[in-house]
Amino acid sequence: MSGFVEKPEPIQVPGLVHLHTGKVRELYRNEAGDLVMVASDRISAYDWVLPTEIPDKGRVLTQLSLWWFDQLADLLPNHVLSTELPAGAPADWAGRTLVCKSLNMVPVECVARGYLTGSGLAEYNESRTVCGLALPEGLTDGSELPAPIFTPATKAAVGEHDENVPYEEVARQVGADTAARLRQATLAAYSRARDIARERGIILADTKFEFGFEGDDLVIADEVLTPDSSRFWPAEQWQPGRAQPSYDKQYVRDWLTSAESGWDRKSEQPPPPLPQQVVDATRAKYVEAYERLTGTTWS
Repeated sequence: MSGFVEKPEPIQVPGLVHLHTGKVRELYRNEAGDLVMVASDRISAYDWVLPTEIPDKGRVLTQLSLWWFDQLADLLPNHVLSTELPAGAPADWAGRTLVCKSLNMVPVECVARGYLTGSGLAEYNESRTVCGLALPEGLTDGSELPAPIFTPATKAAVGEHDENVPYEEVARQVGADTAARLRQATLAAYSRARDIARERGIILADTKFEFGFEGDDLVIADEVLTPDSSRFWPAEQWQPGRAQPSYDKQYVRDWLTSAESGWDRKSEQPPPPLPQQVVDATRAKYVEAYERLTGTTWS
């Protein structure tokens, strides 16, 4: 089993039609036909959306995405129309809500990797490839790749894993021209972001983007370059050959798999609530990532 430990009831707002509850975001449509995305403070781990929220997480994700959209603006258009609260929306939506274009979304998770870790490392250890792309011998956990690679994945439902697929499968699904545009846009955005992060003492190991079409224009959508969609590592602690410290939900994963939690991830039982110290440490990591990347103080 997996999914929501406690599936939330979406807030009803006059003039908005609720479309979908995701792991983190609630999606609505307004009367103009635009999408309204609201980032909650929910957090997921091991394919479960946990019963404990991380204060300010949704605002950090939203504000960091907006900052990154600005950094990428000359490379790619984005889907944001407005950050104004819809009429009648709760005050808590402030800072976590985006009004966005309704795009024809491409059903592919566009992943760029500049370093070897995670599912890429597991495949490399078996076959010296990642998504079918051959890599040199001698790489280890945390190794920088000779050049960034495009390693797409299929989009999965809540509670299921995204599945890495070869580039040729993406070309078969969406057409050769669209696949080539996705690869070019993904690697260009990753390379720009990697260089910006590096200047701030952070390694962008990998990240995933989502794209949609507005007519013939390829538009970057959803969240971008946040601790939920990316692996950020403090550069001063980078040491290939081991798991790297990261700006994400590592505290949550570590506690859930510890004896203290009492939870067996191989069981069908949902995970327990998080203790306050794990909540506080996780919030601090999200805020630190925002502050180091943007150079501004979170408030």
